[in-house]
Amino acid sequence: MSGFVLHPEAYTDLEEIWDYIAADSLDAADRVREEIYDTIHSLADFPHTGHSRPDLTARPLRFQLVRDYVIAYAPDEKPLAVIAVLHGRRSPRVIAAILRGRS
Repeated sequence: MSGFVLHPEAYTDLEEIWDYIAADSLDAADRVREEIYDTIHSLADFPHTGHSRPDLTARPLRFQLVRDYVIAYAPDEKPLAVIAVLHGRRSPRVIAAILRGRS
């Protein structure tokens, strides 16, 4: 058991991140994807490690940074539910809208 589940759109987020980085370097894309998955595995063990962002959502989500990406996840779900993996430089308004669209 992996200890986490990916929202279908979070899986798409990861594919898009990999595709974007892979356009320049397959090795770099693989490394970033591995770091993101390693962080998610760690969050499954210690789900309250991340920080809350009430400015982005009223839902009880937590957020963890990995390089330039932010993982949005539900720490109290069993298994841990990863809602989104987004570029951290996106507008907070855009991130909030994406999170509202994912349940």
